[in-house]
Amino acid sequence: MEHYNMNLTLKVWRQKNSQEKGKFETHRVENISSEMSFLEMFDVLNEKLISEGKDPIAFDHDCREGICGMCSMYINGKPHGPWKGNTVCQLHMRAFKDGDTIVVEPWRANAFPVIKDLVVDRSAFDRIIQAGGFISVNTGNAVDANAIPVEKDNADKAFAAAACIGCGACVAACKNSSAMLFVSAKVSHLALLPQGDPERKSRVLAMVHQMDKEGFGACTFTEACEATCPKEISVTNIARLNQEYFRASLAADK
Repeated sequence: MEHYNMNLTLKVWRQKNSQEKGKFETHRVENISSEMSFLEMFDVLNEKLISEGKDPIAFDHDCREGICGMCSMYINGKPHGPWKGNTVCQLHMRAFKDGDTIVVEPWRANAFPVIKDLVVDRSAFDRIIQAGGFISVNTGNAVDANAIPVEKDNADKAFAAAACIGCGACVAACKNSSAMLFVSAKVSHLALLPQGDPERKSRVLAMVHQMDKEGFGACTFTEACEATCPKEISVTNIARLNQEYFRASLAADK
């Protein structure tokens, strides 16, 4: 693969906190390697800003391996940038060309208030998980892996749903700021496994209630969430969530 350097113009959202209004700032970065990751390019820009006595751009990151889901930002209007099935930290600068202008923004959702610059508060997801994204088990020695039989089809679907990293791209992509793909992935993951069966009704009711309480929008099934999800979580999980919720609601009414 050919390696090359490029000069770029960045239009980056700057905002001191959730109370103050933000604005775009324009910055130039030069001699950026095509093999840098997008976040490495931001590191270069921040080193430049610090050397000039300016405030560096705040952005979220941790693993830089596409696992933690923290690197949440719009790049040219797309959550996580132009590559499909990819997080920002795994996006490389070869996705762009010399002379490009790149617009970078934080997630835009009422449930994800801006903390600073490109960092948003995604603790709403944590509270949804706390509401029901767990199973109650007896402590003690670990049982054998095959002690509880699981159908292969269900195991595969549960594994695919469990791949969700909770980054919030689904919320950012949705015109309604719905969290249904995230919640449905967590509900499906446990509902499909026998270990999660005892609490499946209380779980889905609690998690959906918390999702609504956090102020996420309604799902109108445009499938923008699946299209932008870095782990390509299927919208079939949303159908499963609706089914689980309907059954749990009927049981609760009896």
